[in-house]
Amino acid sequence: MNTVEVKNLIKKYGDLVAVNNLTFNVKEGEIYGLLGPNGAGKSTTLKVLMGLLDPESGISEIFGINTVTDSIEVKKRVGYVPEEISLYESLTPRELFDFIASIRQIPSEIANRRAIEISRALDFTQHYDKTVVTLSQGNKQKTMLIIALLHAPDLLILDEPFSGLDVRTSRIMKDVIKLHVESGGSVLLSTHIMEMAEGLCDRVGIIDEGILVAEGTLDELRKQAESEGADLENLFLKLTGEDEDVREGVDTLREALAN
Repeated sequence: MNTVEVKNLIKKYGDLVAVNNLTFNVKEGEIYGLLGPNGAGKSTTLKVLMGLLDPESGISEIFGINTVTDSIEVKKRVGYVPEEISLYESLTPRELFDFIASIRQIPSEIANRRAIEISRALDFTQHYDKTVVTLSQGNKQKTMLIIALLHAPDLLILDEPFSGLDVRTSRIMKDVIKLHVESGGSVLLSTHIMEMAEGLCDRVGIIDEGILVAEGTLDELRKQAESEGADLENLFLKLTGEDEDVREGVDTLREALAN
């Protein structure tokens, strides 16, 4: 059984088709990257998988559980970090962790031990009793990640997890993702940072305007793009048809600077 199964998924916002007949899967023990330009449908797809949005049609399953009809069961097995940070800013991380543990019915001793262990790994313990409103963007993101890991999920779904992070915190985030997989978990993430995806993901799916335009390992994408030796950034631009736009933009800028 695949960890994630998406088949012929369609999601619209009025007349706008945000996700257009999308099909992909995430295997057990795999880090799968969902890549695409802004507005490609990445976040919408992840929200459907988390049961936050209902699709028009198609199949959306996690561990064989329908994410539309049984989203509560899905959430028991998934740790989710959305792109938009949403926290009770008047609380401290400690209070938030206690609150989440009570909702998820995690024994306080287990929850506290796990929160402290993850906080130490993320170099976060010094922020434990500060109100969330005083935390930096990166530390708010760490708070979200600790919440997502608190119930020891089988699958992590991360939407732009490296956005706004400094180099050190990005490295820690990468290590957390790798450790999660080494301990038997799976990861589905969206990102626009090609270097991160190239060094981290086992496979990637590239979507554009809600359509899957390419999928596979780096070598498989090179074959699809007929670009031997190309890095993921250049493969992405070619497979989404944006390489020509980039060249034209650079030429226009060069002419403007020369005058």
